[in-house]
Amino acid sequence: MSEPTPIPATKTVLISGGSRGLGLDLVRGALDGGAKVATFARTVTPELEQLAKERPDDVFVGSVDATDEKAVRAFIKDAAAHLGPIDSLINNAAIGQDSLHVHTSPERIADIIGTNLTAPLLLTRAFLRHAMAKVGRGRIVMVTSICAQRGYSGLVAYSATKGGLDSAMRALAREMHGRFLVNSIAPGFFASEMSSVLGTEQLSTITRRTPTGRLVEPANVTPLVKSLLFDDTNLNGQVIVVDGGGSI
Repeated sequence: MSEPTPIPATKTVLISGGSRGLGLDLVRGALDGGAKVATFARTVTPELEQLAKERPDDVFVGSVDATDEKAVRAFIKDAAAHLGPIDSLINNAAIGQDSLHVHTSPERIADIIGTNLTAPLLLTRAFLRHAMAKVGRGRIVMVTSICAQRGYSGLVAYSATKGGLDSAMRALAREMHGRFLVNSIAPGFFASEMSSVLGTEQLSTITRRTPTGRLVEPANVTPLVKSLLFDDTNLNGQVIVVDGGGSI
């Protein structure tokens, strides 16, 4: 009986929310790894535009709302026409939360769930329908959060979406039967616009309680995502936490 063939390294990756912060770092990391990149965000930043200008054959960008299913499907079609078949996906786009649950309006809860959970699930479905027909094998990385595993005030709906995405990841890894390696990266808190809603005092407390004594930076996360995209890790259905040990 012959040994199963490892899933090939990523050639073309689709990244949601690739305009700034971790998303932009993931775009650059994928390019450094030798892949072509298709990425979208609600607003295409000058940094992303510059990358597309410098590497027009390797980068395809678009201004797309992740919750617009029709626009997302059209982007995948256009990106594949420009770059070739897409074999990997990084679900990165998300919005934060800045209120206690009792003060969060139903409309805001629906917006968080729509952007952070429903949209990634629909994007993953659209990607798989493309990739299974055009390539057959590939890799999927969900960018989730330590909030899916630990409780933090003011982040109830946000935490629910990230926990849901981790659960969906495990079920999808089982469904794909090894044709697609599916994993999550769960960062701790970044010193970023999204985590600033916690306030200086809470962020300082989190930092003091973290064994490494510092918050997470994109440079801590991107190498692990690159490994999931390019290396023969045989990791599947796993959540990899990057938080300096704050959750131990």
